[in-house]
Amino acid sequence: MKSGSRLERVLRSGRFAVTAELNPPDSADPQAVYDRALVLAEVCDAINATDASGANVHMSSVGMCALLTRAGYEPIMQVSCRDRNRIAIQGDLLGAAAMGVRNVLCLTGDGVQTGDQPEAKGVFDLDSISLLRTARTLTDQGRFLSGRKLDVKPRFFLGGASNPFVPPFDFRPQRLIMKVKAGADFIQTQYCFDVPRLQNFIDAFRQLDLDETVYILVGVGPLRSARAALWMRANIPGVVIPDGIIDRLSGVPPSKQQAEGKQICVEIIEQVREIEGVCGVHVMAYRQEELVAEIIEEAGLLPRRWQYRRDKSKPSQEKAK
Repeated sequence: MKSGSRLERVLRSGRFAVTAELNPPDSADPQAVYDRALVLAEVCDAINATDASGANVHMSSVGMCALLTRAGYEPIMQVSCRDRNRIAIQGDLLGAAAMGVRNVLCLTGDGVQTGDQPEAKGVFDLDSISLLRTARTLTDQGRFLSGRKLDVKPRFFLGGASNPFVPPFDFRPQRLIMKVKAGADFIQTQYCFDVPRLQNFIDAFRQLDLDETVYILVGVGPLRSARAALWMRANIPGVVIPDGIIDRLSGVPPSKQQAEGKQICVEIIEQVREIEGVCGVHVMAYRQEELVAEIIEEAGLLPRRWQYRRDKSKPSQEKAK
């Protein structure tokens, strides 16, 4: 155990892990965080606190993590290189560790031009790989990048992101190797709507004999409608939605497209669970925390979790359904 985090324990035990994103509020009210986290905490091993994703400002990741750890939840703090230099980032990592944060996801971050304040100035003093090395320097060597020693070093379970669904496809496993060598313990991928492409990516990575050194969690999420899918494909960097998915959504009445989108997500989870080398899923559903719980239950993931929490109670699949 590197960090003592709950997520690390689950992954090292060999259980199929579940994480989900908590969408940050546009509010200074902590209750907004607690209300959303309550739904996710019942069905997830850890909760991602996003860091101005899409370059849109919301409550900060470190602020949400402070609230989540105070309430006893297991957060994954996202750290983006877009908005802070190495001085601020190292300070935030120490502060997060002091609050009890044990999981950190290291991201380069979307460019400011994709957000609602494109006049902002991007920093990008580090990128995701050098950020992983920085966090590993703090945890393993107990020193800042300047060489100055820490009195007490933090303990982190470090993560990175990967997108197997955009070209150049041959480069994606190599990029992942770079992150593993920089210090990544786990990987969360971009939305998966193309399972065969994911299979090719996992197979290529496993051939490099590094799959035993990192845990891969596949990103999944429900689509509200065919129109929403088209918007995501056109406007969210890195999101690839095949025409077949959009055609399937378009093939049902508008009133039933959200339910169809949820069913597609459940089916994708069932398929990726069968891929050797996949260790879990990361569920992303913008402002739909209740839907996350339904998806995890319908995908058959909850009985295994109840078994873990209640050793003497081992509900069968039939009973759980």
